[in-house]
Amino acid sequence: MPLKPMKTAVVGSGNISYTYLNTLSSGFTIIDLVGCSDLIAEKSKARSEIFGIKQMTTEEILKDPEIELVLNLTEIQNHTNVSRMILEAGKHCYSEKSAGCSVEEVQGTLDLANSKGLRFGSAPDTFLGAGIQTARKLIDEGWIGEPLGARGWCIRSMRFNSRTADPDPKANYIMKGTTITYDMGGYYNNALVALLGPVARCAGFAKAFDKHTWENTAHADFGKPIKVGSGANTIMAVYEFVNGCYGSFFITSESFGQEIPLLEIFGTKGNLAVNDPNQYGGSHGDYWKQDIILTRAGDDTPRIVPLSHGFADLDPAIPSKSGKWEPGQNNWRGIGAVDMAYAIRRNRPARCSPELAMHNVEIVSAIEENSQTDKVGVYTIKSRPAQPAPLAPGYIGPVSVMEGAIDNIR
Repeated sequence: MPLKPMKTAVVGSGNISYTYLNTLSSGFTIIDLVGCSDLIAEKSKARSEIFGIKQMTTEEILKDPEIELVLNLTEIQNHTNVSRMILEAGKHCYSEKSAGCSVEEVQGTLDLANSKGLRFGSAPDTFLGAGIQTARKLIDEGWIGEPLGARGWCIRSMRFNSRTADPDPKANYIMKGTTITYDMGGYYNNALVALLGPVARCAGFAKAFDKHTWENTAHADFGKPIKVGSGANTIMAVYEFVNGCYGSFFITSESFGQEIPLLEIFGTKGNLAVNDPNQYGGSHGDYWKQDIILTRAGDDTPRIVPLSHGFADLDPAIPSKSGKWEPGQNNWRGIGAVDMAYAIRRNRPARCSPELAMHNVEIVSAIEENSQTDKVGVYTIKSRPAQPAPLAPGYIGPVSVMEGAIDNIR
């Protein structure tokens, strides 16, 4: 018997909303996308026209008795307040990353969801993509033997060349809980948990490179300092996973030029180079290949592994429906919410679970807070999320086929 589609709406129609709305309107039978809202009405109007849904106010979304699931796509510093508003209205909530700016914020949101018998989950969901799911299958089948170690890099440049006349355009720069460590750290942490299971202990260093000035000579504030907060924008961390594997992770927004993403898993019988955790795998863009590369004992030749799963990144040359470039326009952001809808209907755990959301925030918070003391110690992670259930392999093709992998829990 077919499951009842879940009426779904989006709060926040900014840059990242395009890829979510594109995914949710692409033909998933479990999702009935009905509307979107934004504080700036022009934004929600534009999105509603592109995707053929209703432009709504947030109040209308929260009061609509037929809407069951609401996606919170607001700015990171607003995630907690908006998520709690959605839950208070009796709706299930799926939030963009991260779930909150501190462990206390996330715990409060989870407590509220539990008290109301509602589901709460959070991006990133890129670990559900073809690349990391293929890597998960290889690890589970023993292709690299026992995992020994992992390393991740996210080396990014965030330069300040805006030509806008906004007098304070970076007021939230390095605001605690909103920096690259929370924004991008979740992609790598979720990928590592999906591949290896949860982290037991961590340690590391964190700091803020905060002496920034406007660099574009055409900008009205050229040469003047940029207002900053108290968060970190560079982390060097080590992990001990529950399964005994070790890992290291370096992330910074203070490099220059082209982004360098890297994720590798080393085992007793082989090594895996995994796709950029910020992507879903499979697409060959101008700056980075999204292949899964396996090197095994007795054969020094790295070999590209064919993808065993669906939800690969699409050709970046495919134009967006808006007629302009959109962030993530050819990937599958939002399939975590699709999985949540199935989890609700099937009464099973969601892969983007609240425990996983907490785990990521706890890891980043622990490293940042421990680094502020004179003696950096080893922190025992309290949260212990289950390793997300893998997607079933072989469901490759149109959405009508790939959707089966999400609903198929082995």
